[in-house]
Amino acid sequence: MTKPFRVACLGAGYFSRFHYDAWHRIAGATLVASVDQDIAKAKATDLPAYATLETMLADHAPDVIDIITPPATHLATIRAALDATPRVIICQKPFCADLAEAEEAARLAALANIPLIIHENFRFQPWYRHIKSEIEQGTIGDVLQLTFRLRPGDGQGPDAYLARQPYFQTMERFLIHETGVHFIDTFRYLMGEPAAVMADLRRLNPAIKGEDAGLVVFAYPGGRRATFDGNRLLDHGARNTRCTMGEALVEGTKGALMLFGDGSVHLRRFGQTELEERRPPGPEDGFGGDCVFHLQSHVVAGLNGRQALENTAAEYLPVMRQEAAIYQSSSESRWINLR
Repeated sequence: MTKPFRVACLGAGYFSRFHYDAWHRIAGATLVASVDQDIAKAKATDLPAYATLETMLADHAPDVIDIITPPATHLATIRAALDATPRVIICQKPFCADLAEAEEAARLAALANIPLIIHENFRFQPWYRHIKSEIEQGTIGDVLQLTFRLRPGDGQGPDAYLARQPYFQTMERFLIHETGVHFIDTFRYLMGEPAAVMADLRRLNPAIKGEDAGLVVFAYPGGRRATFDGNRLLDHGARNTRCTMGEALVEGTKGALMLFGDGSVHLRRFGQTELEERRPPGPEDGFGGDCVFHLQSHVVAGLNGRQALENTAAEYLPVMRQEAAIYQSSSESRWINLR
């Protein structure tokens, strides 16, 4: 019987709760330490608590280092973590402070021959895994159009985001950098790499610094298109608007798949009007269909050689380049080529 992989988490802020909870539930992994500059937060995890990575590494040799800290800390933390030669490093998104830092982090990980996995978890949401399977099976034929309407309904008024993630109000780049980036990666997962992008971004709530609404169109070879229609002030018809954060439509030559806000996926075959449920609703508890658990389980399976690791830093760099192109497109009001 193999020993569980030892996991150390860096960061104990708001979103880290989902990481810690997932690690506790993953067979083949055991948490050994929590690190946070606010030692009280680290202690609140009921794990051996440390204020710095260095002091933790003096006591532990983790197989997995899970970085759940702000982007400005990522490059230095990755450097220090690589020196400890773990089996794998996981790093939250947004990845690093900018593209140059992300490219350097990817380069350092490649030199050390240590997988660096970006915690881009939306592609691990169970409804997108299901939609991907339907596409690969040819259920809807050749996919020509993909649309996602982001409608979490949490962005209205002067108190927008303050209860959950108040730093959202001060981000100079918000909708795409913080949230839309999930869908850049998810669109790549479902449609492949786009050839060009056009964007129209805007700010609707004067209480925040960054954009909170926008329309982004991705162009693919053969005339295929994908559209991200994001508006954080508006909601959609779901009991829990944060379950899927919106609704998706994937259209092909043989039919269309619809993702509803409860996580269910329905099929309408070409030329017909009836909807067929292909995936039931839920889960609505936790975050995003328990996608944090699914991503971290995927990493453990990868370490055990059961599947190839997705979302390596090198593979994730195109997401960041597309993000930069979206902001450039919106600023210059034109298509930006990506190839």
